[in-house]
Amino acid sequence: MNFEGLDPGLAEYAPAMHSALDPVLDAHLNPSLLQNVELDPEGVALEALPVQESVHIMEGVYSELHSVVAEVGVPVSVSHFDLHEEMLWVGSHGGHATSFFGPALERYSSFQVNGSDDIRQIQSLENGILFLTKNNLKYMARGGLIIFDYLLDENEDMHSLLLTDSSTLLVGGLQNHIIEIDLNTVQETQKYAVETPGVTIMRQTNRFFFCGHTSGKVSLRDLRTFKVEHEFDAFSGSLSDFDVHGNLLAACGFSSRLTGLACDRFLKVYDLRMMRAITPLQVHVDPAFLRFIPTYTSRLAIISQSGQCQFCEPTGLANPADIFHVNPVGPLLMTFDVSASKQALAFGDSEGCVHLWTDSPEPSFNPYSRETEFALPCLVDSLPPLDWSQDLLPLSLIPVPLTTDTLLSDWPAANSAPAPRRAPPVDAEILRTMKKVGFIGYAPNPRTRLRNQIPYRLKESDSEFDSFSQVTESPVGREEEPHLHMVSKKYRKVTIKYSKLGLEDFDFKHYNKTLFAGLEPHIPNAYCNCMIQVLYFLEPVRCLIQNHLCQKEFCLACELGFLFHMLDLSRGDPCQGNNFLRAFRTIPEASALGLILADSDEASGKGNLARLIQRWNRFILTQLHQDMQELEIPQAYRGAGGSSFCSSGDSVIGQLFSCEMENCSLCRCGSETVRASSTLLFTLSYPDGSKSDKTGKNYDFAQVLKRSICLDQNTQAWCDTCEKYQPTIQTRNIRHLPDILVINCEVNSSKEADFWRMQAEVAFKMAVKKHGGEISKNKEFALADWKELGSPEGVLVCPSIEELKNVWLPFSIRMKMTKNKGLDVCNWTDGDEMQWGPARAEEEHGVYVYDLMATVVHILDSRTGGSLVAHIKVGETYHQRKEGVTHQQWYLFNDFLIEPIDKHEAVQFDMNWKVPAILYYVKRNLNSRYNLNIKNPIEASVLLAEASLARKQRKTHTTFIPLMLNEMPQIGDLEEAELRSDGTKSTIKPSQMSVARITCVRGQGPNEGIPFIDDYISTQEQVVDYLTQYSGIKPGDLDAKISSKHLTTLKSTYLKLRFLIDIGVKFVGHGLQKDFRVINLMVPKDQVLDTVYLFHMPRKRMISLRFLAWYFLDLKIQGETHDSIEDARTALQLYRKYLELSKNGTEPESFHKVLKGLYEKGRKMDWKVPEPEGQTSPKNAAVFSSVLAL
Repeated sequence: MNFEGLDPGLAEYAPAMHSALDPVLDAHLNPSLLQNVELDPEGVALEALPVQESVHIMEGVYSELHSVVAEVGVPVSVSHFDLHEEMLWVGSHGGHATSFFGPALERYSSFQVNGSDDIRQIQSLENGILFLTKNNLKYMARGGLIIFDYLLDENEDMHSLLLTDSSTLLVGGLQNHIIEIDLNTVQETQKYAVETPGVTIMRQTNRFFFCGHTSGKVSLRDLRTFKVEHEFDAFSGSLSDFDVHGNLLAACGFSSRLTGLACDRFLKVYDLRMMRAITPLQVHVDPAFLRFIPTYTSRLAIISQSGQCQFCEPTGLANPADIFHVNPVGPLLMTFDVSASKQALAFGDSEGCVHLWTDSPEPSFNPYSRETEFALPCLVDSLPPLDWSQDLLPLSLIPVPLTTDTLLSDWPAANSAPAPRRAPPVDAEILRTMKKVGFIGYAPNPRTRLRNQIPYRLKESDSEFDSFSQVTESPVGREEEPHLHMVSKKYRKVTIKYSKLGLEDFDFKHYNKTLFAGLEPHIPNAYCNCMIQVLYFLEPVRCLIQNHLCQKEFCLACELGFLFHMLDLSRGDPCQGNNFLRAFRTIPEASALGLILADSDEASGKGNLARLIQRWNRFILTQLHQDMQELEIPQAYRGAGGSSFCSSGDSVIGQLFSCEMENCSLCRCGSETVRASSTLLFTLSYPDGSKSDKTGKNYDFAQVLKRSICLDQNTQAWCDTCEKYQPTIQTRNIRHLPDILVINCEVNSSKEADFWRMQAEVAFKMAVKKHGGEISKNKEFALADWKELGSPEGVLVCPSIEELKNVWLPFSIRMKMTKNKGLDVCNWTDGDEMQWGPARAEEEHGVYVYDLMATVVHILDSRTGGSLVAHIKVGETYHQRKEGVTHQQWYLFNDFLIEPIDKHEAVQFDMNWKVPAILYYVKRNLNSRYNLNIKNPIEASVLLAEASLARKQRKTHTTFIPLMLNEMPQIGDLEEAELRSDGTKSTIKPSQMSVARITCVRGQGPNEGIPFIDDYISTQEQVVDYLTQYSGIKPGDLDAKISSKHLTTLKSTYLKLRFLIDIGVKFVGHGLQKDFRVINLMVPKDQVLDTVYLFHMPRKRMISLRFLAWYFLDLKIQGETHDSIEDARTALQLYRKYLELSKNGTEPESFHKVLKGLYEKGRKMDWKVPEPEGQTSPKNAAVFSSVLAL
């Protein structure tokens, strides 16, 4: 509402806004009205004003039913009848909101919305209430809890809001634009420019948006584009209020006079059918508010600020007898609203009172209101006291309500399973005096405990480490609860929220603002996403894998190369490893090692993720090493060469990761056995925990690493000389160091966790002592420090205290091979490099420097079952390809959440929730040692004819003609692709969908429309539902024993499509985005011509292929089931039709008119194709003869 023309007497009530806390009665208030009202210290009426018994409500005539004080002395700024419950909402100039329940106006809730600005509009939704203030939009529950708080620009001055649908909101004000806000994502989605600024009132019908301007104009705008369709110049001064009903628009406002603005007693009425004004309606009051109240007729209610109300017909004459008076406590009425049922009217005045007028004694605010929830009454005072000292006291005396819901004490089986207590640790004296005979130890009893009695403590100080169990915490032991909230938000497990559109409206950009690609976590066994990212960002590994191609159907190296190719093409959009994980599940070794989790274990977090990812790390390196050793040239993919890294029989994976060792076994008889071996990774072996706990001895990480690599141990082994098992001393000597050093941390119990924690504390104390007073408490520097940093000489910046906490891991380590096959390992810093010189010069003498490249950590969070994330140092080449810059940066990879981090965060491990699992160190200047060129191994021969896997497939059943050599596609050629999926119907597990049939037809040339690929994909996994109605796939079509189709492997068909994508072929189809997602392909947007979007208008529904074919081509397709060849040809014809109608895209306006007619016809037909054969489509399309001939 525009307040420019209000009575100037309102200004004298400004002080009352600030004195609302004073319970003294305002001088302007009628004392008789508040004689039965109790005021609390905040000046709020505790009870509604009672109705006198003499009040009589006549049916059909509006009379005052109740009056109530919302906030004493503070003017009411807005009132609103709840559209879902029997409630009335009131907002004040002081930013306070109050709700009243039912026609008796019982106070329901009262809370502060804004501390300084008035509430300008209220809108009720199903789950809460929207409040609009000057530059703030707040969504709150009906009880007062904040759901979201959206801050607008400080320069905004908002006055009106309009709910266009359940999730879209328009907000307007005195600025020259209107903002569209998505309530699901709470983000601004559109900003519409307004030619005439100052939109203070907005209405909507099924034809237009109506905007009322402070200049006195009312503009009618298109529902889709928000462009002005018509404009009414209603008043010369300003607009006060307007309303729309049917084909009529009525407005009231102010006209310009010589003395200023004056309230105009003529209501302007407009006919929306002819878009012109009809006879103005003269009224007998000064109109400030008006509403249509259509009951039996289209009545208008016109309200003045002084409290006069008049009813009249918009096309008739106003009768003075139809005027009644509202008796406001203050001199002015400030707000007016009508309930949805038209049975109640609400008025708010300048003294904070609300008046309810109804046309019946028991009105309802809504036709169908839902039940309102109330707080349960307190029963404590009404219950008799119970004496707990009585042993025979029956607990049945405590009243418990009868309920069918699950009780709080009814714990699920997973949380109440019996678990034995861990045995207490063996006494240190027993361990000291124990003597071993074989593997059995004997020691005298120190007699420190009673015989046959082992005490158990309820609260174990050395309780089992969190990684052993991820069961949700029980109510016992709440002193540990704060650790649940230690997990930083970016480290928490991320999940995808699916809507009816699937993933199309999920905002991945909110989680990843970089151009690197994340991985989706909803696929089974996707716990390895972080390790896939680590391997991808190892440049030699990425190039090696992408150069690999073999003929094995389930080759992890091939599938990993395909996934790396997707990560290369993506520009920030997440990818999914469906095909890689499908191949991973088929490998027997993975199942034998327990790497394949059941869906239930993965969802509940029962699996020990730290141990799991370390076993997976060893498995994937071994598997890639084996795959790379197979150098047979694939016959199925003629011309696909081997790796470009090497030509010998050794694997490049072995060159990168393998460490050659000599294992020496020395028996006590003196015989020595030496065996050569190699390993792809090392496992940390920690010192004795009991000694370190007592003495607090400091261990460098380099010391522990050397102990783990050159492991010395005593064990029982077979001696050929003695011909029996003997105690043997085993030592390990290093012959050759790997280029990439992989370390499994093995922090699986509280013992190892305490060791990391203690070493971090010792390292922190030593660092503080070393730097002395130079350490800052934070990362802020003085101006002089910044000037020194910018000087040519530069300075070494001292780390802050936060950067030194929980750090034990070095960023670099130095290894040196000694002449006697020994190994020296030490931590390496930038200062050491300045002292000893660059590491490159020392490599000639067997000295190597390794830099930390990645850390994989286990996040302990019992609420979500835990997760795995990776810190990765992304190199210059990746930044150059993605962002065009050359620098190195550490990033956090948490599935599809990617965020740059400070390098110190990669080595900080708070063992309460962040536990290290895997470390990757790489030799300095590693990339210069390898050929990093990538040659696409997929050649055109993959498109030539191939044998079918089906035994019964005959040439007579062939549904396609393979491409000839002279038909090989070139860059820019058109192909039509159609993919059909099979799987479950549920959208909760979209990963269960798999591709079943792929069809590609020729898009141009003499054989246009003839398929050259029509592959049925063989699957080894159980099919739950073939979805025959939508896929056209029948049981048996995918079975090699009985199928008559051209059956092939997913990998074979994948290579065909990859080749077409790589050479730049354009794909035409209907709904290709989901199809390519199912087959796990990343296609550049400029190579996809999707008819779903070609024939689509913004903010409108997507149109099916069947309806488009009927409307434009006069074709009826998809009768009983779908046929992919028919769909492919139809989509190709639709694309040709699009080019014809849009003149090759040069006339978008004419094509827009065609789309408008399409949507109008679709609404009339309810988007259904007519069944009778005689009815033809409204558009006759030229059908290609080559297609019809097929």
